[in-house]
Amino acid sequence: MTSRISVFGLGYVGCVSAACFAKEGHEVVGVDVNPSKVDMINTGVATIVEHGIGELVAEMRASGRLRATTDVREAVLASDISLVCVGTPSKPNGALELGYVERVCEQIGEALKDKTSRHTVIIRSTVLPGSTHGVAVPALERASGMKAGTDFGVGMNPEFLREGSSIKDFYDPPFTVIGTEDERTAEAVKDLYATINTPFHAVATGVAEMLKYACNCFHGLKVAFANEIGNVAKSLGVDSHEVMRLFCLDTKLNISPAYLKPGFAFGGSCLPKDLRGLTYRARTLDIETPVLAATMASNQLQIARAYDLVAAAGRKRVGVLGLAFKSGTDDLRESPMVTLIEKLIGKGFEITIYDRDVRSASIIGSNREYIEREIPHIWELMRASVDEVLDGAEVVVIGNGSAEFREIEPRVRATQRVVDLVRIFGNKVSDGSTYEGISW
Repeated sequence: MTSRISVFGLGYVGCVSAACFAKEGHEVVGVDVNPSKVDMINTGVATIVEHGIGELVAEMRASGRLRATTDVREAVLASDISLVCVGTPSKPNGALELGYVERVCEQIGEALKDKTSRHTVIIRSTVLPGSTHGVAVPALERASGMKAGTDFGVGMNPEFLREGSSIKDFYDPPFTVIGTEDERTAEAVKDLYATINTPFHAVATGVAEMLKYACNCFHGLKVAFANEIGNVAKSLGVDSHEVMRLFCLDTKLNISPAYLKPGFAFGGSCLPKDLRGLTYRARTLDIETPVLAATMASNQLQIARAYDLVAAAGRKRVGVLGLAFKSGTDDLRESPMVTLIEKLIGKGFEITIYDRDVRSASIIGSNREYIEREIPHIWELMRASVDEVLDGAEVVVIGNGSAEFREIEPRVRATQRVVDLVRIFGNKVSDGSTYEGISW
């Protein structure tokens, strides 16, 4: 299905998007405040330098499917979908400058007054969660006198174009995402990408806004992680590239969705010990590893966050379901739940605990020594069933993903608050009174 598209901002994202959508058969008009950029497109010259883009712009201009203008009203009236691709640069304090987005949306809104057909506005600029509804929508509604979602559509379509390979990335993205609460907008964007063979996801606007930041921050984290491993490896006479080659072959845990679900802190006998061991060795070599060192600090902050959620309930009787750091094990060594319980006891909370796999008769060796050292009266706090914990608790903390904990929701009283550290109830989100998820 052919669409009529106006692309606002003819910088990197705008130029590539405009040329590629024209290549897919759509009628595209680019819009920019800079007459020089407009003249370049109209003479078949790309506004950026990158392999293939110059030829593509020239070809699309010659085909008649791509042109440019400085006239916002004319572009909006000549299109059905507007893509906002203007810059969102950093301010000196790190905050985003959203003035360009707001101004363009005001201009589009003014033009919408003269349209009789439904128009869809898609934010393609990189913006933080809340920006589409907090900046773009008010500007559009204020200038047009119309209502978003009723009189016109609004959505957020993040781009994943890398400099140097943007055309390839346009045609082979990991997925196409539209964030909107409007089904008609989602369908319009789906039609726009109908010729791009990739999974399509319609999600909440905030999810689409946050996704781009999650991706880019993770990419930066990956670079820093690999560099720190490389720096330590070199100092120890180890081939870091061979280490990371093998590292990347593990698609079960390393290059995979494993461990990438927000939730409670990590624990156990391996991860904390090995992180400490490597960062200590790096210090002896005078190698700084701030990313690796910060991992332990970040883990402690997640335990502190869990404590704050429990304390915020303002109630003293706390029932804990799940003591081991993960279900199906009795390993308590460095379990973040043990640390959390220690802090709660120290602050005067009354604690009861249930964990099917943790029993006095079966815990032996260093595991028993650890828990009895950390919580000397641990066995007095243990209960024999879930119901015993639920009966006396004002706050219920779910500490691991044991299957039997998934069935407690109907048994939780209206006066109790659940603090969920593992998202045991599927997609349930915090409601601020009876249920609190640690990161959702």
